[in-house]
Amino acid sequence: MKIISYNVNGIRAAMRKGFLEWLKAANPDVICIQETKAMEDQVEVAEIEAAGYPYHYWFSAQKKGYSGVAIFCKKEPKHIEYGTGIDYMDAEGRNLRVDFDEVSVMSLYLPSGTNIERLDHKFTYMDDFQSYVNALRKEVPNLVICGDYNICHQAIDIHDPIRNAKVSGFLPEEREWLDNFINSGFIDSFRHLNKEPHQYTWWSYRANSRANNKGWRIDYNMVSEPLQENIKRAVILPEAEHSDHCPHLVELAF
Repeated sequence: MKIISYNVNGIRAAMRKGFLEWLKAANPDVICIQETKAMEDQVEVAEIEAAGYPYHYWFSAQKKGYSGVAIFCKKEPKHIEYGTGIDYMDAEGRNLRVDFDEVSVMSLYLPSGTNIERLDHKFTYMDDFQSYVNALRKEVPNLVICGDYNICHQAIDIHDPIRNAKVSGFLPEEREWLDNFINSGFIDSFRHLNKEPHQYTWWSYRANSRANNKGWRIDYNMVSEPLQENIKRAVILPEAEHSDHCPHLVELAF
């Protein structure tokens, strides 16, 4: 099963930039989308279906043009779980899960900490999400949580760890949370197979950052430990340029 995760920074804008043509060429079985910034009825879903994804599921924020996640599938899942059941999380449309026989796949869009208020919100979300996942894994042990975590894990995951040491996304407390999240029973699938530096998934639009590869790796396909032997391939796909993020892929062999 080939799974791609992609923060598209607006699905309608990405579609205007050739996202669907790229998707047909990439041909994943499942793609997890973050930051859709749209309700389903605002999107030309017939074009998504024509691209080979008849099963598409949307969990949008209550606030229009904000946040939102989606999952497109080639095959029909046996169950779709919208949100977490935690009100303040679900109001922002940040979690959506599809269950198949072999694996369950979640699209996650973790908040960013753009100011003190949002940073506090992010830490609350992180703690509540960890508790939610701890309980979820008891009933869904084969779980892949794909998405934009808005955290660089280690110095190797950011172009300038010294200057960004006090910037949200690379704060010691955020990195510690991601450490603990992984240690609770997950594998960072990309780092599991790739140890090279300068591998990023997000670049600022400022200062020609992408052309100079001054980026951050804040997007992950986290694979639960029971699936470790199933991880066949994990790559970042920086040639796709429909967003300030790029897609990243994990392939599982069953």
